[in-house]
Amino acid sequence: MTAPGVALVGGHGFATRHLEHLRGAERSGRARLLGVADPRPPEGDAGGVPWFDSLDDLLDAGVEPDVVVISTPPHTHAPLALRAIAAGADVYVEKPPVASWAQYVELERAARDAGRVVQVGFQSLGSEALDIIDDCLRAGEIGDVLAVGAVGTWSRTVGYFSRSPWAGKRVLDGVDVVDGVATNPLAHAVVTALRLAGARRAEDVLDVDADLYHAHAIDSDDTSVVRVRTTSGVAVTLGLTLCAAEQTAPVIRVRGTRGTIELSYTTDEITVDGVDGRRTRTAGRAHLLDDLLAHRATGAELLSPLADSGAFMRVLEAVRVADPPRQIPPEAVTWTGTGPDRRPVVHDVDAILARAVTAQATLAELGVPWARRHPALDVLDVGGVPVAELSEGSDVAPTLSPRPYLHPVSTLDGVIVTDHLPADHAWHLGAGMAIQDVDGTNLWGGRTFTAADGEYVWRDDHGRVRLDHHAREAGVVEQALTWCDPAGAPLLAERRRWEAAPAPDGWWLDLRTELRSATGSPVLLGGPGSNGRPGGGYGGFFWRIAPCSDVHVRTADADGEQAVHGSTSPWLAWTAEFAAGPATLVFVAPHDDDADPWFVRAAGYPGVGLALAWDRTTTAPVDEPRRRRVRVLVADGVLDDARVARLAADALAQDLAPAPLAARPA
Repeated sequence: MTAPGVALVGGHGFATRHLEHLRGAERSGRARLLGVADPRPPEGDAGGVPWFDSLDDLLDAGVEPDVVVISTPPHTHAPLALRAIAAGADVYVEKPPVASWAQYVELERAARDAGRVVQVGFQSLGSEALDIIDDCLRAGEIGDVLAVGAVGTWSRTVGYFSRSPWAGKRVLDGVDVVDGVATNPLAHAVVTALRLAGARRAEDVLDVDADLYHAHAIDSDDTSVVRVRTTSGVAVTLGLTLCAAEQTAPVIRVRGTRGTIELSYTTDEITVDGVDGRRTRTAGRAHLLDDLLAHRATGAELLSPLADSGAFMRVLEAVRVADPPRQIPPEAVTWTGTGPDRRPVVHDVDAILARAVTAQATLAELGVPWARRHPALDVLDVGGVPVAELSEGSDVAPTLSPRPYLHPVSTLDGVIVTDHLPADHAWHLGAGMAIQDVDGTNLWGGRTFTAADGEYVWRDDHGRVRLDHHAREAGVVEQALTWCDPAGAPLLAERRRWEAAPAPDGWWLDLRTELRSATGSPVLLGGPGSNGRPGGGYGGFFWRIAPCSDVHVRTADADGEQAVHGSTSPWLAWTAEFAAGPATLVFVAPHDDDADPWFVRAAGYPGVGLALAWDRTTTAPVDEPRRRRVRVLVADGVLDDARVARLAADALAQDLAPAPLAARPA
């Protein structure tokens, strides 16, 4: 049988690798190199290979290739591939296959009608690692798959983007290019993460959020988060940049209920950390051009057929039609190097992207200072100064138990004192109400501590708190909420009231809440403490404090985390140095025989709560609701113990008994 004849379109840059590989294939008798098409002449001796200015010239000269390899700028892929198919050839096209969804549909139709095949040069899809990981997942080594994430932190210079007119462009002379971090340099991270989530074809993708930015002076994005919802329910989140301080190998992480699998697709190294322990191995990889030649010889399925780029093309199209990338401001970037080697480093970009992937959140949702502003549901202010934003929380990942919350909360001088979606506990959402065990539903987020397991385990038990009514008048916000189980059935009905008021040293945040059963029977409320974890009685009011140092936490009669944790003092104070300066928080709650103990964390992470079910369960009745009230003084600077005690006493003297809230207006 005569070896297939191959023509190469593109003779410089990455195309030289194809040229070298084709020469090897020719020496082994697997292919015949018929010619190269590139308007630029070869560098040195072409080695006897005919060289043409264009694919049209090559075909017009009577060359009849069986396969055309296309390694040219992205915006030229579609017309070249269509021309090759019209000439009767199969096609190998470098990634991205084409530059728009319309081009993808046209190319797929043309190949199908002509009976030709298109192999896409996503070389990572030739890795044996993918089949190995599939086997691990089928064997249940990491349990059920919860999410797939990829972090890629690369670095590119200004010379990289000035090397050609199309580099870094969204559109060139009216033609789509879409040369962004997710669609070209780190496109392998995108397609491989999608593949591990079971999303290959277009119909495997429900929707895509593309949050795009750039530090380089380019049209396209060089730092972005892309979030994909798949039809299987597995979320894929991609945090990608070309502006890292140091270039590192991209890592794709498959997170399951019982472990994780990590793949470095540039080295084909797999690390499985699951029920059978931890192990690492390196897989082999097939060359996709050889795979195409084998397909022609034997009919074996392609490793990267055009149809399996459908999910990737949904991502590319979302990037193409998204709002233009937002410029990262100069104060968030440090430039290094000179001349063409000059490059930007976005401050803390590695940590920011890792956090986004962990939380399955866009940079806007994280509240990164230079990101687009994520719209707030409402804003509390004191004397015209905004001090707290209310979020509906509906866009939070399902495993984080979506719910309304306050963030950011700040002092009058602008010191932010709440955190949300932190890397260590992504389900910690600012200030609000959350309970881990509501009749068996996790409405806290993250893993669940069960008495049967005696440890935290991932379960498909996450509910959500739905906002049914929101009204604001004279600085007071009234909300009606429904706490729902995983299927959406109501468990609890809540009335919640937020109020911000001035104070001598800052401002008071007042929260009143009442919970009643929405099932017709008393609803059991519990958490890790009531399920057998000593000291883990969180659930109820919780305030995730912003990163801080020099923490001093105390109550009226105790000092330090260990001493105040689990106590029932009428107030608790937290003083610390935050990113923008020192601040003090004073939490005040009614003190009686039924007082909720303080839940406090300082060493592991910063947080304060009032434990509704410290070491035993309680209930939300049907008729008389369970009421709670807490006031928080948010103050700039360091308040000494005497000042804190006086302020707390003044607050307590105002009768903090949680009086009934008004019914929701009809």
